[in-house]
Parts: sequence; C-alpha cells; structure tokens
Amino acid sequence: MSEMKIDILTLFPETVSAVLHESIIGRAAKKGTVEINCVQIRDYTENKQNQVDDYPYGGGWGCVMMAQPLKSCLDAVMAAAEGKRSRVIYLSPQGRPYTQETARRLQRDYDHLVLVCGHYEGVDERFIEQCVDEELSLGDFVLTGGEIAAMAVADSVCRLVPGVLSDEQCYIGESHWDGLLEYPQYTRPEVWEGREVPEILLCGDHEKVESWRRREQFRRTKEKRPDLFERFVPANEEDRKLCDEVKKEKERAALTEPVTCRRATAEDLGEIARIVDEARASLKKLRVDQWQGPYPAAEHFLLDIERGECFVVLHGGEIGAFFTLSVREEPSYDAITDGKWTEGIASAVLHRGAVAAKYRGSGMAQKMMRFVDERALALGLRCIRTDTHKKNKPMQRLLRESGYRYRGNLDIGDVEPGHDSARQAYEKIIKVKR
Repeated sequence: MSEMKIDILTLFPETVSAVLHESIIGRAAKKGTVEINCVQIRDYTENKQNQVDDYPYGGGWGCVMMAQPLKSCLDAVMAAAEGKRSRVIYLSPQGRPYTQETARRLQRDYDHLVLVCGHYEGVDERFIEQCVDEELSLGDFVLTGGEIAAMAVADSVCRLVPGVLSDEQCYIGESHWDGLLEYPQYTRPEVWEGREVPEILLCGDHEKVESWRRREQFRRTKEKRPDLFERFVPANEEDRKLCDEVKKEKERAALTEPVTCRRATAEDLGEIARIVDEARASLKKLRVDQWQGPYPAAEHFLLDIERGECFVVLHGGEIGAFFTLSVREEPSYDAITDGKWTEGIASAVLHRGAVAAKYRGSGMAQKMMRFVDERALALGLRCIRTDTHKKNKPMQRLLRESGYRYRGNLDIGDVEPGHDSARQAYEKIIKVKR
C-alpha cells in the first residue's frame, strides 16, 4: 500500500500524468511509495454531449464548470479511497498561498489528497461549498487552469514521503524547510569563466563548511527575501547569534564580477592610500596599535612597486585589496622567539596587505590570500611567512582560515616608531595539488 495517494480531477489527465510519472516522482510511483491517479472529469458527466461547463447565471463572459460532473467524479475517487485520511483541495487564485509548511502539513496529516483542477471561469460555487475542504493558490496570479498548480502541489508533497528521496537530508536543508532559503551550491569545474568555488568548500573541514552554509542561508534570505528573514524565529543560540550578526552587517559590495590580480603601478597609489586610511581607522576602532602612525606611507608602496612586489586585487576594474609579497629576507624574522620557522625551505614574505572597507565580509580577503599563494608558487616558493599585531584578531583569523600556522613571536623594531612593535609570526606551507 502506498504511503500517499493523490487523485487529480482534471480535463487533461494525459498531460498531467505524463509530467508526474517521470523522474523522481515517477520512480516512486513505480515502486508503490506513492500513487498518483489523473481522473478525467468528463467521464462523469450525465449530459449526452459530455458537457462539463455552461454559461453563468446572471450573464458574463465565459463558462463555468458544472457541479454535477465534479461531484460524481469526486464520489468515485472517495469510494476507492475508503478508510484513508482524505483532504479535498481546490486549486484556485482565491485560495490561501501555498507554502512549504502547507506541503509538510498535507504530507503529515493525510494519506489521500484530491486535487480539483478548475478551468474556464472557475467552478460552480455550490460544489466548493459542499465538497471542498480547502482552497490553495500558487500565488497572486491567474492560470488558464488548475493543472499546473495541482502538479506543483503533488510534486512538493510526494517528495516529502519517506522513501521518495534517498535521504531526508535531501530536503531538510532546502529553501523554506525551516523558514530560510537554501545556501548556494557549486560543482565542477573549480573555476568557471573566472568565477571560483568558495575556498572554504574545498578545505575538507565539514564543521567549517556547515557553519559557512548556515550563515549563507541567513545572508541569502535577508538579501533575497527580507520578508522571510523578518519572520524567522531562531530555534537555538547559534542561530540567534548568526541572525543578529547578519542584521548588524553593513551594506557591502557583492562580488558579482570575476576577481583578478595584477602588479601595482604608480597610478594605483591613490587608491592604495585610501584603503590604508580605511584600515588604519578600523584598527584604531578595534584598539589595535598597528598602522597608527605614518607607516605605511606612499614611499613604502612606491618602493614595493618599483621592485615589482606590490599587487592589487581588482573587482570589475576597481581596486578592492592590495598586498606586498617579497622574496627578500626580513631581518626581524631571524629573531623569532617562543617557537621557530620551518627549517630548510625558501620562503616569500607577505607584507602590507589590506581590503577596502566596502569589500569586507564579501570574500575579497579570501580571494586576496589565494592570489598570495599563486604569486608565491609562480616564484617557485611553497612557503609564505608573515606577521601581525597580537591584538589584530581579524587578521589572525584570516590567516588561520587560509592555512597559516602560528610559529612564535617577533619584534619588528622601529618600523612603526612610538608604537607597539610586538608581533605574532605565521607561516604557511602550500600544498601543491598533483
């Protein structure tokens, strides 16, 4: 016996059946997990001309479906479903909006649904009053008939029946299951027309991936369906924190264009200086005693540019980040304490990097770090070393997420006179894919 039986009362049974007996729902029907019958209303008319509609009383345009054929058709399918928990539904633009929660309710509370497809100017109101349990609508628009809506209801309910999908995980993470939209999905290739798969999905850490996906659900819902986001009620503390974080997020530029990287030129100095000022203000707000004096100044970047060591990261032609990658030895790194660097491996040094304020939280920082890796590999180097202030938690977090390991402590001396010179040292050994 099937878990769910659906009878669709329609004037076009062949068309509806052809759609619902294909793909996943069709396979479930063949297995007997669900049963879907498309019943021809016209077979139950008592009119010699097989008439199922007539002109409306009171005049008006078009015709109305007659109550008798509908009632006789309904009586036949109800008799065949004796003993089942049945629900008669009329698909109508006047019905309540259909939602995922409605689909869950119908699958949970009933094992027999009768979906009545109207046509022409609708059906005789007396049939609705006497025989219909509820009216449902796909939305605030009008179709030429109820068949498309009936197929949508049947499909969305049947896929929730145990055994139709391979695992309940196939649907509990999807859009609207818990009031949120689904997270973005990606497949091969890793880079398509300059657009990359988010690096976190390639890290192999399932906990980080799940955390990223949950956050993306909140972000997407707020962006695409603010009405759903405002109605969402967090079920636990973790969701509550994520919800609050997304609410507090400032408007940020989305990465809608491919992100590229090139060597900086003297013409870029103005934009680099602007991003430095933004970073300086952000660090001050976080009470981080780094970049709080004249360093880094235009002269530092001009020298980096002349050496070919400064790079800018671009989004749609706009500079969104910059970094300096040097192959020259850093004298202060020789005095590392409370740890040590990896021995016997040549390294590049990452200096003076920052992301424009408008791109913070957009994924620009992660793309910048990937370009750092690419530039190091292009130099024939698999090791990258860098340092950051002990209170610069955002940078420390970015480094850890990008595969860097804390290696010890440094003192950068008089690079920033009058400011805290203590730094934490980080190192990354790039794993080369074979």
